[in-house]
Amino acid sequence: MADGLSIGQVSERTGLSVHALRFYEREGILADPVRREANGRRVYSEDDVDWLAMCIKFRSSGMPLDTIRRYTGLVRQGPGNEQDRLALLRSHQEAVVAQIDELTECLRVITYKVDIYTEHLDSGTADSLWVAPSSVAQDRTDQAV
Repeated sequence: MADGLSIGQVSERTGLSVHALRFYEREGILADPVRREANGRRVYSEDDVDWLAMCIKFRSSGMPLDTIRRYTGLVRQGPGNEQDRLALLRSHQEAVVAQIDELTECLRVITYKVDIYTEHLDSGTADSLWVAPSSVAQDRTDQAV
């Protein structure tokens, strides 16, 4: 395959399974239709690999397949819809920033707890970190539930 890449080669380079590559093709995720040899085998281009790499980043960032499909459709339409593409990307960018903010807050809480455990373990007071509720308090908790 001197002028292209086999599905196996693209799978190796992208980390996507052959099944996932076929799925992406069926779902219209590729910017251009995959070329076929006379025997029906798929032949991918370097552009296909680059496009897939971008789509993998989109998916890793939580972009739904439907949104990727819409973006792909806009790209296929050619010039004239750049504002629509930008709006789609900005919307996802905002979602990713919100997700990062939420994860940053989660990391802050985890770091706080790690620091507390580290401090108590270093000072030999780790046994005071968690004290089981007394049986009387536990009985009241059970009744409240």
